Amino acid sequence: MTAHILIVDDEPRVAEPLSFALQREHFRVTHVERGEQALAVLGEDPPALVVLDVGLPDINGFEVLKRVRRDSEVPVLFLTAREDELDRILGLELGGDDYVTKPFSPREVVARVRAILKRQGAAPAQAPVRDWRVDGDAARAWFREQPLALTLSEYRILEALVRHPGQVFSRARLLDICGSEEDSFERAVDTHIKTLRAKLRPLGGDGWIVTRRGLGYVLERP
Repeated sequence: MTAHILIVDDEPRVAEPLSFALQREHFRVTHVERGEQALAVLGEDPPALVVLDVGLPDINGFEVLKRVRRDSEVPVLFLTAREDELDRILGLELGGDDYVTKPFSPREVVARVRAILKRQGAAPAQAPVRDWRVDGDAARAWFREQPLALTLSEYRILEALVRHPGQVFSRARLLDICGSEEDSFERAVDTHIKTLRAKLRPLGGDGWIVTRRGLGYVLERP
């Protein structure tokens, strides 16, 4: 499946060569010039990675990332004309995955995109974050604004799936995510998935959690 890359930059002389370089490497590219446009794309057609300029005409890239991280762990590669070390550190501390200072070679950015996706094991995200909402501090989740009554293990599994839509999680990995002594066998994950589906069914959400035979589970739009 072709990975979807979102470029957020208001300079055509920067965005156009980069878009061309990514498309030449068989990525699907969306380019927008403003932060609010980027947030809309993230909700409607979630990308596998965001290339995000810091200096945008409406809201800066750091603020865009703060909003993105409320609902998504999509990888973000910052672009900036600034050379201040504090800016680079801030971008990474806010949850950015890498940082490139302008001017740059589009080929270098493509290489960095590939490296990030390889580290993430990232397939393009397929489930719009607007259908789901998770609150890590309170361990609560909502589907289409309907609250879900979940155990802690069920919440942890669902949170992982929601934050990484389109990514397959093995039973062993989900077992580690549960982090509970009571969940000591991989079969416990199957039980949690079964109860999650049952709780989502009355809300029309049971088809979202898909079994990948021999691999594990993934969150996808039915």
